[in-house]
Amino acid sequence: MKNKMHVMNDATKPPKDAADSLGQDPSRSGSQLGLLFKQVRDAMWARMAHELSLAGHELTFSQYIALKRLSEGEASATELARATELNPGAITRLLDRLEEKGFTQRIADPEDRRALRVTLTEAGRLIWADIHRCGLRVRACALEGMSDEEQQRLLRQLAQVRDNLNREDV
Repeated sequence: MKNKMHVMNDATKPPKDAADSLGQDPSRSGSQLGLLFKQVRDAMWARMAHELSLAGHELTFSQYIALKRLSEGEASATELARATELNPGAITRLLDRLEEKGFTQRIADPEDRRALRVTLTEAGRLIWADIHRCGLRVRACALEGMSDEEQQRLLRQLAQVRDNLNREDV
């Protein structure tokens, strides 16, 4: 699809604001912002899949995120579903696959016999050490060319956008 160029003179230009300073038409900036977020997310996931593949691991991005969360300690399936943004059925299938690969195990919750906790196995801890390096390479690639200050500012700004959109009073 080709971009159409718009010719504007000073009288027809929209007011200068944050969107316009990025070279965007302010009336379209919301959709462009959402599209940019989607493109960044898709690119991160694709780069992570590529890094995992190069390292010889057959893992999905969601499996990577589940292993990352479990590297911090055991978790319930609900906590893992939240971390991976998967529904209960999908998280069950994901956990089945990780358990088949020998990376995780489900154990009875000592507080509630009906509930299960998920933990990394020794093989899971070993693979985490390797795939964590894949994640660090993806992060370095994404932030390449930015100073430490710029990286921190970007992360703060993205967190602010997320928090703004999650506010219930808006």
